[in-house]
Amino acid sequence: MTSPNSRRTPVVLSSSSVYPEPTAAAFALSSRLGYDGVEVMVGMDPVSADPDALADLAATHQVRVWAVHAPTLLLTQGVWGSEPWDRLQRAGEAAHRLGAEVVVLHPPFRWQRGYAAEFTKGIRRLERETGLIFAVENMYPWRGPGGGEIRAYAPSWDPALLDCDHLTLDLSHASIARLSSLELVHQWGERLAHVHLTDGTGGSTDEHLPPGAGDQQAAEVLAVLAASSYHGQVVAEVSTRGLSQTERSATLARTLAFARHHLGQEGESV
Repeated sequence: MTSPNSRRTPVVLSSSSVYPEPTAAAFALSSRLGYDGVEVMVGMDPVSADPDALADLAATHQVRVWAVHAPTLLLTQGVWGSEPWDRLQRAGEAAHRLGAEVVVLHPPFRWQRGYAAEFTKGIRRLERETGLIFAVENMYPWRGPGGGEIRAYAPSWDPALLDCDHLTLDLSHASIARLSSLELVHQWGERLAHVHLTDGTGGSTDEHLPPGAGDQQAAEVLAVLAASSYHGQVVAEVSTRGLSQTERSATLARTLAFARHHLGQEGESV
């Protein structure tokens, strides 16, 4: 089945998929394997937070940067300063410098009270001022040892409950939340702006398995995207930690082939 969209859905490699290798490795691997570009996860690697260095990598490897994932993870709260709005502003500036279309971000943590109170209004302001898509990613409830939910996000870990125009669907996060990514695609409709292609088995940890290795019907999700008016990217965000470079390359090559096949892109020119 081929996509009715005027452009083919880009299949992109997240730089997080090469961890613990550096960001530069994602550009090289994206080029070698035939991905349509990269999503930069801004994190502890200094290169990931340096737009000029990233632009050099993009030029060297002839790889497009499609998205910038803002440093909103728990462990990256100090990257680009301590003020959440400043970090998002810098993510937008990096996206413009690199020619990216999307900034990916997470809902606020519960202890970020001022940020949480202004979150949806502030995201709309950033979209209006920058012309970029700020796509809020679905997270999941944190569960304590007894299985009870720990409230880590505010107003919610579920961005569909927030007044946000653009959402990122992460299949591994949906699995932890014990939701169906396929149902979310239908429920979110035109709000779906970005997809992290991965998988999970519904456990208590964020697995980021290769698509098809879990319970999220990744093949069916891609088929629905291909048959719809979806205009975003599909981003491989697969954990390869603990693999050798050869194993990592093979895993990400299989992920690309899976995406191309189920998006109906086999045999198409890149």
